[in-house]
Amino acid sequence: MGRLILIFLTLLMMVGAAFGGLYAWGYARFVEPGPLSSDRTILIAKGSGVAAIARQLQDLGILNNPQVFQVAVRLTGDGQGLRAGEYLIPASASIRDVLDILRQGKTLARRFTIAEGLTSDSVLDQLAAVEGLLGPLPHRVAEGDLLPETYYFSYGDQRADVVERMRQAMREALAEVWAGRAEGLPLKTPEEALILASLIEKETGLVGERVRVAAVFVNRLRKGMRLQSDPTVSYGLSPGVPLGRPLTRADLQSQTPYNTYVIKGLPPGPICNPGRASLEAAVHPARTQDLYFVADGQGGHSFARTLTEHNKNVVKWRRLQKAAGN
Repeated sequence: MGRLILIFLTLLMMVGAAFGGLYAWGYARFVEPGPLSSDRTILIAKGSGVAAIARQLQDLGILNNPQVFQVAVRLTGDGQGLRAGEYLIPASASIRDVLDILRQGKTLARRFTIAEGLTSDSVLDQLAAVEGLLGPLPHRVAEGDLLPETYYFSYGDQRADVVERMRQAMREALAEVWAGRAEGLPLKTPEEALILASLIEKETGLVGERVRVAAVFVNRLRKGMRLQSDPTVSYGLSPGVPLGRPLTRADLQSQTPYNTYVIKGLPPGPICNPGRASLEAAVHPARTQDLYFVADGQGGHSFARTLTEHNKNVVKWRRLQKAAGN
């Protein structure tokens, strides 16, 4: 009996040593640096099982031991915890590192930037071409509904959801600037501030000029003068799409709802999607008495209080145009 017990204990110790050695080997493979020589982006499809993910990682050169990966998934938690998505796997990532990344859902953040002053149709065209966004776009987005800025997303996000994020961003930005607006503005609603901001956005791309352009428009609104903004004429002739040619004198008399040479006050809606800086300028114009501005030939504008002064600036501008051969 004693001999049998001794044999049993010996076998038990041998099995234990074998399992211990196997565990040590497996753990070493689990934590050792992986074969990936440089950072790599991967995409884990929805519905992928543990075995399929392990094979994908092996095929991409991220791990050498897919069996150890599969065992580790089952020993350390439920395989359903591996999340689909796009991931950045760093060079030399161990199996443990990869497992942590997939479990925590650290998906790669993509981004795109929408420039200020684009029409909503142009923004939708850009979104249609953004790689990584999926699904259809809304058929129609109102002008001025979308806030131009940089947006982050994950691979597979829906275009319609991104558009709604852009809408919400504009609503929040407009509400914020309207709440902090200067006193005594000739603007009755946040929507009017948005319209004015769109005119400012199309008139100048210079940061320092926005509040001066805003002042001209606000001063004109106070005096009941027509705004006479060329971009409103272009928009009225070709809503949502660039006109593609210089304005003519006949264009300035065109009978469209947006032509501020003809109508009084603001046009009926925005003519583009203005950025935050133009929104701020619309509700915080500079304190000037300027009523006119014209291009100065250097990318900016010359401002004037009187028509006589303005006409002199116009003459200078036309001379510059003539000298440039325009």
